[in-house]
Amino acid sequence: MNIAPGPSLACLALSFISFACAPPNLTTTAGSIRIPIPHSVVSPQGGPPSVVAKRVIVIDASNGRVLMAKNADERCAVASTQKLMTALLVSEAGSLNDPVVIHSSDTLVEPTKLYLKTGHRYTRGQLLKAILVRSANDASVALARDVAGSVPRFAQQMTLRARSLGMANSVFLNPHGLTQKGQYSTARDIAKLARYAYRQPSIRGPLTIRSYDFIHNNGKVSKLTNTNRLLKILPYATGMKTGTTRASGKCLVASGTLHGRTVIAVVLGSSPASVWKDSESLLRWALESPQTIRPVVALRTGT
Repeated sequence: MNIAPGPSLACLALSFISFACAPPNLTTTAGSIRIPIPHSVVSPQGGPPSVVAKRVIVIDASNGRVLMAKNADERCAVASTQKLMTALLVSEAGSLNDPVVIHSSDTLVEPTKLYLKTGHRYTRGQLLKAILVRSANDASVALARDVAGSVPRFAQQMTLRARSLGMANSVFLNPHGLTQKGQYSTARDIAKLARYAYRQPSIRGPLTIRSYDFIHNNGKVSKLTNTNRLLKILPYATGMKTGTTRASGKCLVASGTLHGRTVIAVVLGSSPASVWKDSESLLRWALESPQTIRPVVALRTGT
């Protein structure tokens, strides 16, 4: 009886090497088994740190993949973190060189403000920078009124834009985040907003500024220091936005970039003593810990 010779060991080795080196999206067929080889997934090594904050989410900014979450869909007040939506709408509304004349109604808001004067004129870009660095509420109201004609109409635009971004659990009633009945969002929704806002150069640039001089029309100079302390703590921190009210507790949306990866951590309902520690530990865990490459290979039996 003659037995047909099988493939040589060298051939088998060559086949294995060719399979292992195949491009990520190549689907290899071996008999009746098809093996699609997906892109690798990079995840932090070990479990996430324990945090004080009531609601948390950490995402990969490149693809939106959730790295960890805690009560991420619980509706709550989010304070000035919603200024990221105000900034997004202003950036999308036209030229940032357009002038804004301050109205008396813009100056009535409290507590964090630039003390803008009625009749003074600034560009949208100047006021946008001020709300992202120093969280100026009067600048937020002036921009909202200028873009939409009134604060209520601007708030409607905020909620509609939120829906277009997949933020199904958010309702916005003002451009600054001060507590108002019926206004809420979630950690997951704010992460979606932050990820999209981070892509806009007009927003991402000011978020990294530690301090600068805001020059008023009358020549007065106000030194504005960024409310995000992580910019001084972590060398790879890249923004984004703080927030504090009695209803929201201490809040922070923080981003960081290291070794070509960017993550965004949303911390809502923390305490004054813990908000910075919470955010720093989450960014360090997501970016500094040893990374594990986890390719997921799906096996399907053919017919």
